[in-house]
Amino acid sequence: MADTLRFGPLGPETLHLCIDMQRLFAPGSPWAVPWIEKILPAVATLVAARPERTLFTRFIPPARLDAAQGAWARYYAQWPEMLRERLDGEWLELLPELERHRPPARVIDKPVYSPWHDGRLHALLRGAGITTLVVTGGETDVCVLGTVMGAVDLGYRVVLVSDAVCSSTDRGHDAAMTLYRSRFSQQIETAPLAEVLDAWAMG
Repeated sequence: MADTLRFGPLGPETLHLCIDMQRLFAPGSPWAVPWIEKILPAVATLVAARPERTLFTRFIPPARLDAAQGAWARYYAQWPEMLRERLDGEWLELLPELERHRPPARVIDKPVYSPWHDGRLHALLRGAGITTLVVTGGETDVCVLGTVMGAVDLGYRVVLVSDAVCSSTDRGHDAAMTLYRSRFSQQIETAPLAEVLDAWAMG
């Protein structure tokens, strides 16, 4: 299915939700996502166009292994260097090209893949009259997946910017994009940055 905004233009009820574009996933980190530098210009362009309508999520690991719940304890046992007691806090910050837009852009932190886990984000968006989410960031098949599926369940219109999401592997990215375009074609739109910018009305 073609990447396009099938359900019309984007109005003032729209917010750009940018997922985990942090130093934590940039070159030099054990969790580096190779594509993050490739999509950064597109993400930064969208943020610069609507900084007051941008909300960043940040993935925040637990401080210590004993703070990780359930299967997360096994996960962090494999990545002990990513626990906050051992990790320089600067790795948690947004990439500099995005950080400079705060404020007016805002940030919400999360300890898991999904930003919906504790209800804060949903309450914030509903209180602001947001019903449409334009999603960018990483990874396509992990945190973006958790974000998009939660947004679908909550009834948001979801627009995934097809040239502004990334994954660690081509295979994972392509599989996730195929899923979004086919199985969820009535609930998830995929569109390139240029079309999103053209379709997002001022206001």
